[in-house]
Amino acid sequence: MSQPGRSQEPDRRPDTPPPPARRSRPPAGSGLRRAGGAGAGAVRLRRASARPAAERRSRVRPWPRTFRDRVAAAPAREAALEQGVRFRRLLLLLVGAILAISATDALTGLVGLLRETTARPLTEAEKTHYVQQDIARRWHTWPAGLVFPPELEYVGLGRAQLYARRVGIAPETTCRSGTDAAVGEVLEEHGCRTFLRAAYVDQSSTFAITVGIAVMEDAERRVAATGELSSDDRVGVRPVAFRGTATELFGAAQRQRNAWVGVGPYIVFSTAGYADGRTRDAVAPEEITHSELWPTAQAVAGRIAHALGAEPDVPRCTEGNVC
Repeated sequence: MSQPGRSQEPDRRPDTPPPPARRSRPPAGSGLRRAGGAGAGAVRLRRASARPAAERRSRVRPWPRTFRDRVAAAPAREAALEQGVRFRRLLLLLVGAILAISATDALTGLVGLLRETTARPLTEAEKTHYVQQDIARRWHTWPAGLVFPPELEYVGLGRAQLYARRVGIAPETTCRSGTDAAVGEVLEEHGCRTFLRAAYVDQSSTFAITVGIAVMEDAERRVAATGELSSDDRVGVRPVAFRGTATELFGAAQRQRNAWVGVGPYIVFSTAGYADGRTRDAVAPEEITHSELWPTAQAVAGRIAHALGAEPDVPRCTEGNVC
């Protein structure tokens, strides 16, 4: 309904310019740029669209070279790994064997040590070995005065108790030098180690006596040597004389008799003569038979041999007499 006094035409506003049209953005991936690159983008788009679709689909990206090398080297690495595993197993077996042997040796040594350090009764074999070793060491473990005592008892005429006196001890020598050639050859052939000598006189200083000790390797060799010694009583130990004593004139020609006795690893030789220098040829055989000379010499040598071969006191246990 119109109202009076108003125009029936609609109200018109002053003319205004229309708003500028908005540019639409090209869709993503169209290859067009927003500004300044529309021409280049169109060219690239055309070139891309010009490539055949089959070519774009058949193009495959090649594998990297390093990957192909790794694939080719895989069998070699696996072979090397297997070989390393085998070597490791062998090494472990070897180390295990060494450890087992070492442990066994250590255990055996420990058991042996416990046996040795724990007191126990000696066996018969150990007692025999103890005696043999003690006797065999006496020639160098005993002092010279114990091997050749200063005085030795003997029995004279009428069962009188007399004493022979030691005049001197000769330097240690070889078995060949201390005996006659026939005797020394046998001794050295059977392993004679050394030869000891000492000079004695009887209580009246009428008789001169030399006692010699041949030290053999062991009792077995001593037995073998004595089995080959000559039975001639003119050969044996060579006498020793000391100047200014009753033995000064006692030499090889003055020896009236020679003899020996074996004990342990020792052969104890003895020889005797007159202190006045009489030779063997100057004395009648019957005089030697009834003289005190030879019994005295045998008694002196016998006491020395007995001391060297006497059995020692054997301990009952490995640690003395208490087990």
